[in-house]
Amino acid sequence: MTAIDDEAVEVRADLQRRTLVTLRRSQVPAQAAVAGMVAVVSLLARDLLGSDRLAGLGSAAFTTGAALTMVPLAASMRRRGRRAGLVRALSIGAVGASIAAVGGEIRWFPIFLVGMLLFGVGQAAALQQRYVAADLAPERDAATAIAAVVWVGTLGAAFGPVVSPLARSTASAIGLDELVGPFLFATVLFAAAAVVVWARLRPDPLEVLDALDPDAPRTRPIRQVRAAAGVIRSSPNAVLGLVAMAGAQAAMVGVMTMTPPHRDDHGHDDLSAFVSALHIVGMYAFAPGVGRFVDRFGANRAIRVGAVVLGVGTVSTVMAGYVPVLMFVGLFLLGLGWNVGLIAGSSLLTSSVPAETRVEVQGTADLTMASCGALAAFGSGFVKEEVGFHLLANGAAAIAAAILALAWFTAARTTPRLS
Repeated sequence: MTAIDDEAVEVRADLQRRTLVTLRRSQVPAQAAVAGMVAVVSLLARDLLGSDRLAGLGSAAFTTGAALTMVPLAASMRRRGRRAGLVRALSIGAVGASIAAVGGEIRWFPIFLVGMLLFGVGQAAALQQRYVAADLAPERDAATAIAAVVWVGTLGAAFGPVVSPLARSTASAIGLDELVGPFLFATVLFAAAAVVVWARLRPDPLEVLDALDPDAPRTRPIRQVRAAAGVIRSSPNAVLGLVAMAGAQAAMVGVMTMTPPHRDDHGHDDLSAFVSALHIVGMYAFAPGVGRFVDRFGANRAIRVGAVVLGVGTVSTVMAGYVPVLMFVGLFLLGLGWNVGLIAGSSLLTSSVPAETRVEVQGTADLTMASCGALAAFGSGFVKEEVGFHLLANGAAAIAAAILALAWFTAARTTPRLS
């Protein structure tokens, strides 16, 4: 390697370090905004509607907003860069949080629902940041780079539910409904995340890679999804990566959405914020170790491990019954299983498709993942109301088993046979 090549490698490494620092600083407030909202959204929706049956609509709207944003956001970043796309999406999320707060305060559910849809745009930006982390990383370190951004979300994600009681008491002190407090906090936090990205994500990673295409055709999102889906279907490993992400998201969201009402039903609402905090620590805190495991032992093996952890977590919530301590264990493992599925699935998907299609494929994958989360959130209230929380958790365990089976099948299909 020549001196010029060495210098180019070092410059790119410096840019990657700066990018990771920027994404970490943005992830903390963004994840705090999301986590603080998650701790109360189903409670506020139930309060507005007066029923558990539709209590999942708030989370469903939020995840639907994220789903609808994924493909347009990816297309926008392909034309204008990661920085412009992320700043716009985070800013829309801040506006959505404030609208949701207004809807909750004036007791008008349609306005609250609109706010939650826009709130989901901010969540879409937070999720897409993990792909930005891998843009400039060497392929052998892609999972570690993704994990570096996912992990730092621990600080914000754990901070959100813990500060939720403060947000609620602050809102009550100034004469507002206490449940709108976390949404007001989320407005400020999403705005702070947008400022960090706007100020520091320079130069744009896609510009460095010469991957921007300002003249890219503005095809309809449906056509983009179809084209990306064709790319994914052509690779068994890409299919597995997508299923791991989407399945883990559906299992986690379905169970987590109904956990606060479930605890409230049995007089454990005072534990709600702490259980949510431990669950979110499981979602993020072990990301660096997960990333290194993926890079060292392979994404397929990591997905199998994650599916087992996810299944054990959902089964634990069923076995917990009315024992609060076991609920802590189950929700922690549920978050950890989601973490493994997200990091290993994202890494496998990214490495299994051609470089020129990655941005579009990533957007389509996150659309699928968010859509599965939205369906799980929407259906969770009906399942809990009609057949009970235990069957909801058992359904999530069945999803984990399906991911495990597909991972084994894919490994057998793609591993070269010795002659």
